[in-house]
Amino acid sequence: MDTTATASAVGAASAAGAPTATASAASPAGAAGAPAAATSTTTGAPAAGATGTVSATATGVAATTSAAGAPAAANVAGTQAAGATGVPAGVATTASAAGAPATGAAAASTAAGVPAAGAAGPATTAGPASTATGAASAPAAGAAGAPVAGRTAGAAGRPAAGAGGSALVLWGRAEQQDFRSRVRGALLGSAIGDALGAPVAGLSLNGIRETHGPRGLTELAPAYGRLGAVTAATQLTLFTVDGLIRAHVRRDTGTWHPPTDVHRAYLRWAATQRDWGPDERRADNGWLAREEWLYARRGPGRPCLTGFADDTLATLDQPKNPTARDAAAAARSAPFGLLVGWEPALVLQLAVECAVQSHGHPTAYLSAGAFAVIVHGLTRGESLDAAVRRALGLLGARPGHQPVTDALLRAASAVTGAAPGPETVASLTSGDGRGAEDALAVAVYCALVAEDVPHGLRLAVNQGGDSTATGALCGALLGALHGETALPPAWLTALEGRAAVLELADDLALEMTQGPALHGPALVTPAWLARYPRG
Repeated sequence: MDTTATASAVGAASAAGAPTATASAASPAGAAGAPAAATSTTTGAPAAGATGTVSATATGVAATTSAAGAPAAANVAGTQAAGATGVPAGVATTASAAGAPATGAAAASTAAGVPAAGAAGPATTAGPASTATGAASAPAAGAAGAPVAGRTAGAAGRPAAGAGGSALVLWGRAEQQDFRSRVRGALLGSAIGDALGAPVAGLSLNGIRETHGPRGLTELAPAYGRLGAVTAATQLTLFTVDGLIRAHVRRDTGTWHPPTDVHRAYLRWAATQRDWGPDERRADNGWLAREEWLYARRGPGRPCLTGFADDTLATLDQPKNPTARDAAAAARSAPFGLLVGWEPALVLQLAVECAVQSHGHPTAYLSAGAFAVIVHGLTRGESLDAAVRRALGLLGARPGHQPVTDALLRAASAVTGAAPGPETVASLTSGDGRGAEDALAVAVYCALVAEDVPHGLRLAVNQGGDSTATGALCGALLGALHGETALPPAWLTALEGRAAVLELADDLALEMTQGPALHGPALVTPAWLARYPRG
């Protein structure tokens, strides 16, 4: 069942009062007051695209407490208070030395008070404004990837997102375990889908059936000389994670611009496509660039090779490869959705800014942004249909969004149409079926109708479009939705680079939940900085 929940907290901000906050969040299956999700008969995992709605109303307000215990002044005009849209209401709080926390609200306080979510943070930590929308490309320090101090209580079971400040992040053990399972699920699922689609990349549906039988490809098959081989899509996904972790590590230095750090990670990937092997002299490369298996060239697209050929940072105003509209940028964008402490609009913005480093066509970079927002919703416990609706809402304000919006609407409407099959999948695409919006539509549809992970992935790759991209996209969605335990063990066993994917997934989960314990202005963990250098 769909267990989406909507919570709202309304209050007037006055000189002595707390800022108002509106919250909308999704609760996981089985949470207090929420019906349990439908269970798949084949895997025991919640069925994708389940239905049902739960509503709840919270009366508390989000506030930040000053040293004297009084609520902080109203946040900057045009910004939201902690617990804004997309954030569960009712979270445990951390109080200042003299101030008590707000009841039933998202509150984090320090001696001087903490800025509300989205409020202007310190100049050394706030991300620069986007050239397209004026929105910050990253939350203030303490918000990006690291939810506000305190963890959610009740239905949502997820830390509140978007608040700034330096208070220590508190995650409960259950929340950490659930988050890590979804991170592992998204990254491993993406890699499995990529590996499943690799042997049939470039083939038509008839060609797939001629090669693998009338049912098409049903199990992993050899590609690039081995079983379970991944392509450049997985390689770039891993370097995206590496860049995001290093962005958070660098935040302590006063340098905070995630697009730059992700772009540097892509440049390190580009070096793997030119060099024979790791350069041991480059200590600032970190551990991932020393993984020899990543130096294999696995079908990288020309836009990626040319986009990352130099260190010029593209922008929305001046993107690279403005005619490139394939799904390679979207296929590497699942990690942006794993930043559960970010507001969805900022997740979309960051994914878009990183996509234009190689793919400058609106359908390509907006597909990447929409995909990241959907993964973000799933990682926070939303249903897939709710996450798609959120992505559609955010897309509407973006120039050139219509092809991507139409593709998502086609995917959603097809669920109630003909029975799932290759013909239905083919009807979702337009043109040659190799545009990013087509791959996104196929992936979303297959995840919505999937009986289990193998069923969804088989449906996604047995079609004449970009099978590696659709497999990777669908795998990330199903993995984030159900967690790692829903993934097929036989496919995991054969997956190339599985140990590295797991290691990186756990490092991302550790950084997002325990970052302040690993590094900070007064704390340095040498082993962590050796893995993710600040340089």
